[in-house]
Amino acid sequence: MASLWNDASGRTFVVAEIGQNHQGSLSTAKQMIKAAKECGADCVKFQRSNLKEKFTVSALARPYTGPNSWGGTYGEHKAWLEFTIDQYRDLQHFAKESDIVFSASAMDSASFRELEEQLHLPFIKIGSGDADNVPLLRYAATRTIPLIISTGMQDWEQVCSIYRQFQHRKDIALLHCVSSYPSPAQDVMLRMVPLFRNKFPELTVGYSGHELGIQLTVASVALGAKIVERHFTLDKSWKGTDHQASLNPAEFSRMVRCIRAVENNVLEDTYSLIGRLREVLDEQDFDKPELLVASKEVDSSDRKLLGCERPCFNKLGKSLVYANDLHCGTVLAETNINVKVSEPKGLSPRLFDSVVGKTVQCAVLKDDPVLEQHF
Repeated sequence: MASLWNDASGRTFVVAEIGQNHQGSLSTAKQMIKAAKECGADCVKFQRSNLKEKFTVSALARPYTGPNSWGGTYGEHKAWLEFTIDQYRDLQHFAKESDIVFSASAMDSASFRELEEQLHLPFIKIGSGDADNVPLLRYAATRTIPLIISTGMQDWEQVCSIYRQFQHRKDIALLHCVSSYPSPAQDVMLRMVPLFRNKFPELTVGYSGHELGIQLTVASVALGAKIVERHFTLDKSWKGTDHQASLNPAEFSRMVRCIRAVENNVLEDTYSLIGRLREVLDEQDFDKPELLVASKEVDSSDRKLLGCERPCFNKLGKSLVYANDLHCGTVLAETNINVKVSEPKGLSPRLFDSVVGKTVQCAVLKDDPVLEQHF
């Protein structure tokens, strides 16, 4: 299945990220699948969550009111937007009839197992929010299903850790990503794409973009990205937080057309990049100052949690939490610890191994965040 993004033609694998832009409507989701196919996408991707596995009780219970809310609490809001596995099967069948690849992001370990064992997807996406989820990555590494892993909100050390875990595989893709909606051009760091290609040659390198417009995503392909992913919407005025940073059908179609024009000729210098994009982009899509800022030189120290990513991290960054009620004096086993979106936050999931074997010095409850003062 690695041929999805590693075929001999050099064709870029273009993913239309529907995510939850369907607003909880199966009919809308099918319209989006059909539209994505008509726009030239190779794949439509959704997001699968088991809410009690992804979020703590307190995170689900927090009030969530506002113009983009589908419920009074965050849990009610998320539940409105979730499809059942049977509904996913329906969408999967519709995508097959539409001759487009169907996949999804696994937003927690339970969802990963469902997508692999019940839907038998051709690949699973691990999003930026789980790119430091040690137990999920470790489990995924034991499976044979191809993976696409995004790297937003991560530092270079963690990106290298992911690489070491999967470098023996030929069916793994690593996407440069900035988790900001929309991402400002000065933070996009397109030259992470050639840096990833140089440092992680065994993996397929791609780009998951959240910027406005199509120019920078097309530029990522000209710099060597073999997979691109953009959020997709039928109407940017729809209710929801992702629509502003999504592409509508007209924009997505133009992006695919331009990607096909540049995908087989990797460029290195900025002068050639600007010249090529000026040739292929429509005048409305070309912005030289933006392109110059986004394609500035970078090094590994630039891949860190960015200021523009902080809101996403604060909302959806995961923490270590307790998997069950524990009494004072309990020595922590792996089964005592989960990784979830928690309010308040706990220790980073990267510290999973260092916490196992420690003794809790107080009684703790299920879903409590794991904190340093507990030891």
